[in-house]
Amino acid sequence: MDEVEFMRGRVYGADHDDPGPRAGRVYAQLVGGPLDGLLLDVTDLSEQERGRGVSLATEIGRYGPGGRSAYGPRTGDPRRFDWWGDVP
Repeated sequence: MDEVEFMRGRVYGADHDDPGPRAGRVYAQLVGGPLDGLLLDVTDLSEQERGRGVSLATEIGRYGPGGRSAYGPRTGDPRRFDWWGDVP
């Protein structure tokens, strides 16, 4: 199994021993960029917060350790967050 296949269906920031989605939570799929295929728990984000997008810490983006990847909701499909780019 390659790294991309391993990451699919996993929740960003979840415990490595229990990486899958949990019942009663709302998720958006991250599309593109270094976190492509991961799920993001958006349960506790308001609609306004979701609309602004998120900046997620990742070591596998353009800026390496300490860098972040920005994702925002796809127009017409808020269940998908598209990659906007990496930031230091």
